[in-house]
Amino acid sequence: MLNSFLKAFEKFIKLESASSILLLIGAIIALLMSNSAWEHFYANLLHHSFSIQNIEIKPIEFWINDGLMALFFLLVGLELKREMLEGQLAKPSQVVLPTIAAIGGMAVPALIYVAFNWGNPITLNGWAIPSATDIAFSLGVLALLGSRVPLSLKLFLMALAIIDDLGAIIIIAIFYSGDLQIYYLALAAITLALPSILFHWKGELSLKIYLIIGLFLWFFVLKSGIHATLAGVALAFVIPNEKDSHGHSPLHRLEEGLHPWVAYGILPIFAFANSGVSFDGMSLNILWESVPLGIVLGLFFGKQLGVFLLTWLVIKLGIAKMPKGATWITLYGVSILCGIGFTMSFFIGSLAFTEPEYMNEVRLSVLLASLIAAIVGYLVLFAATKKTN
Repeated sequence: MLNSFLKAFEKFIKLESASSILLLIGAIIALLMSNSAWEHFYANLLHHSFSIQNIEIKPIEFWINDGLMALFFLLVGLELKREMLEGQLAKPSQVVLPTIAAIGGMAVPALIYVAFNWGNPITLNGWAIPSATDIAFSLGVLALLGSRVPLSLKLFLMALAIIDDLGAIIIIAIFYSGDLQIYYLALAAITLALPSILFHWKGELSLKIYLIIGLFLWFFVLKSGIHATLAGVALAFVIPNEKDSHGHSPLHRLEEGLHPWVAYGILPIFAFANSGVSFDGMSLNILWESVPLGIVLGLFFGKQLGVFLLTWLVIKLGIAKMPKGATWITLYGVSILCGIGFTMSFFIGSLAFTEPEYMNEVRLSVLLASLIAAIVGYLVLFAATKKTN
C-alpha cells in the first residue's frame, strides 16, 4: 500500500514538474509576442470575436479561461476528493497542519492587498489575487531539489496547495459569480445527479459519458450566474470512487486520464493566454501603484508570513507535529514557495478586472512576485539541506 502510494506521488510530482516547465515556456512566448511585431497578432488571436450565420462566437480567450480551465478545476476537484478519501487529507491528524497553514497563507496576503487598496472600490475587487498558490510551479521548484527535501515536506506542500485551491474555489463561487438564475441552477443540480445514478444502474461508465455529462453541466452553470469553471469541481465530487465490474475506480481513471492533458496542454495554453504584458510606455513606477504593491507584497511577504507563522503556532501549541525530517528553516523555505501564485492568481485577476490597464498590472506583479518567491525559496531550501542518496 505504501509503495503504491509513493509511486503515485512520484508520478504526480514528475507531471507537475514537467508542467511547470511548459507553463514557463508559455509565459515567455506570450511576453515575447506582446513586446514584438507580433503584438497585434497575439491580441487579435485571443480577443477577436466573430459570428457564424448570425451566431456570435466567443473569443478564444473565453474558451481558454472559461472552457479549458473547467477541466483544470475538474482535475483539482478529483485530486481533492481522492486526498480526502484515501490520501493526505483522509485523517484529521493529517489535515490540521496544511489546512491552518493554507488559511494563514490566504488571509495574510489578502489583508496586505486590502491595506493598499482600501480607498478604491475598483482595485479592492482584486483582494483574492495574492491568496493563491500555484501547485505545479511550487512542486516543480521543490522537485528540483530532489532528495535534499524530505518526502514529508513535499506531501505538506501538496496538501497545502490543494487546500489552497479549494479556498480559491470557494472564493470564486461566493465573490466572483454573478446574479443567480434558479432555472439553470436546477438543471445543473439534476445533471449532477446523473453520474451516481448511471454508475449504480449500469455498474460502469466510460470516461466519455462523464465528460459529456460535464459538458451539459458546464453550460447550465455558465448560464446560472456561477462561474462556469466551478462546474468542473462540482462534477468531480459526484464521480464515484467505488470500483466498477473491472475493479477500477472511475475517480482514479478520470484523474489519471485527465492529468497529462491538463499538465502538458491546458495549463501551458492558459499561461500563454494570460501572461502577455506589453512593456511599451511602461516604467518601473507602475510597481508603486496600489494593485502591484498589494500583489507583490502579498504574494512574497504575505504568503510566507501567513503560512510559516500559523505553522509555527500550531506546532508549538502541540495541535500538530512537525513534518518528519523537516526543520524550521526548511518549513520557512516551503512557506516562501507558497508565494508562487501564477495560474490561480492570473485566473482570479481575470475575474476581478476587465480593464486592460489593471490586467497588465496584475500580470506583471504576479510574474515578478512568483519569480522572486521561486528563486528565494529554492535558495533557502538548498542552503538548509544536504543531498542524500
